[in-house]
Amino acid sequence: MISIDPKNNTERENYKLLIGSIIPRPIAFVTTKSEQGIINGAPFSYFNIVSSNPPMISLAIQRPNGRLKDTARHIHYQQQFVVHIVDEDNVKQVNETAASLPVTESEIDRAQFTLIDSQRIKIPGIQEAKVRMECRLVQTIPLMNGEEQTGDLFIGEVVQFHIDEAIYHEGRIDPRKLQAVSRLAGSNYAKIGDIFALERP
Repeated sequence: MISIDPKNNTERENYKLLIGSIIPRPIAFVTTKSEQGIINGAPFSYFNIVSSNPPMISLAIQRPNGRLKDTARHIHYQQQFVVHIVDEDNVKQVNETAASLPVTESEIDRAQFTLIDSQRIKIPGIQEAKVRMECRLVQTIPLMNGEEQTGDLFIGEVVQFHIDEAIYHEGRIDPRKLQAVSRLAGSNYAKIGDIFALERP
């Protein structure tokens, strides 16, 4: 067994250890709106459930060189965002949105996604996702490295779910029909694969 003190690593070395071991990671495709009214879309795999009462999700966004990414800046500004689950049908389009574009250009247009109005918030979502969640910002937690802020952890409350009828049955979502994909390390993704059940003792 190799033992590594993260304080002796560079940020990049720790990053590789984390994304290589904490797998698979669900992918949130997040839409936000800029101060100029431009709709931004970006994927994030530092994403998960926080609570079901009320329904809340977490989204961590790093600050490269101390700079806010567009999505983080827009969430701070609008206090709202939409989270979509990335699946086999839309992952190639989502990957297109990872390109670095000027804040005046929309990744939605680049990926040829179709915008759809939200019901409870001002930020639109995309039609191509089988699951989307309208979220209101509940809390922002600064992520610090000493005195330097290196990221933001956003906690959002889901105020409206939108689920494709084809994957929904009696209050449950069929994972085989959702076909969610997850993030591994590097350029690698994973499909759901085999599903097995274990009864709790």
